Amino acid sequence: MTDLSHHGDAELAPGLIDLAVNVRVAAPPEWLRAVLHASIDAAAAYPDPGPARAAVAAASGRPVDEVLLTAGAAEAFVLVARAVRPRLAAVVHPSFTEPEAALRAAGHPVTRVVLRAEDGWRLDPSAVPEDADLVVLGNPTNPTSVLHPATVVAELARPGRVLLVDEAFADTIPGEPESLASRRDLPGLVVVRSLTKTWGLAGLRVGYALGPAQLVARLAAQQPHWPVSTPALAALAACSTATARAEADAAARDLESRRAALLAELPPSVVVEGSPRSSFVLLRVPDGGRVREELRRRGWAVRRGDTFPGLTTDHLRIAVREPDVSRAFAEALTAVLPSDPDPEEVP
Repeated sequence: MTDLSHHGDAELAPGLIDLAVNVRVAAPPEWLRAVLHASIDAAAAYPDPGPARAAVAAASGRPVDEVLLTAGAAEAFVLVARAVRPRLAAVVHPSFTEPEAALRAAGHPVTRVVLRAEDGWRLDPSAVPEDADLVVLGNPTNPTSVLHPATVVAELARPGRVLLVDEAFADTIPGEPESLASRRDLPGLVVVRSLTKTWGLAGLRVGYALGPAQLVARLAAQQPHWPVSTPALAALAACSTATARAEADAAARDLESRRAALLAELPPSVVVEGSPRSSFVLLRVPDGGRVREELRRRGWAVRRGDTFPGLTTDHLRIAVREPDVSRAFAEALTAVLPSDPDPEEVP
């Protein structure tokens, strides 16, 4: 049974260089830290979500009643599992495992739609069961780093079905060309977003969901009062401004060059899965379990792949970092790879 509860932070330990967690920066930028510090002055009062909700709505081109603020993207998945009673939920894998874990914890029947390596891990809408009335996928997808065309994802929307698209990494793509966040014409579409990756806010737990007002109201009914803290609300409002969004886009463009630098350093016996577009790459290496442990012994934490449905112990997810870090990692990886890999294992 796949361990759906395993995440990249479990790979970390003091002294290890972190390539296992996909947060872009070690701390929020100074201007955002100032916003968070200032928000503490209002901590004696109960959180007021109004300004942050309005800011997210304006940035997303939606009415306020189509916005739900959440304690991170993970809460949104739990709310969907509580509010929606699917006859059959289909989760597209390999993918972030929290949505399936939430659905199973709520007792819902789940079928896995596993994409294929030979297809570049690209979405095939025809593989999703017609009778699935809840469909979940990520775009771009964690851990494959594949960006699916919005037109292809939109094919999954239909009356009577909830289509949950996890866009936690959408802002790692310059211009967010395949995002469905502003699409109000697709029936049952719920888009989940997070501030975690770009702004270094994993510990703050801040995200939001966008969808039809009626469905958003059903999700909100499953939340306790004041689910999002005052600092998280301040971050949501601040990161929704045009200036902040321009900064995020600049970071996404910088990420492209950093990812290219990482890929250029990798040894030839390593397979890069799919066509990576996000802040991480999925690798397949010979004798992956041993390689991961050897990397750890040499001071590198990488994300194991076998806890993602559809992947194996030979898969490793690597976060994109500065070029000098990527260069040092590639040298360490080269040193621990088998000297004569089996050609049957690495085509």
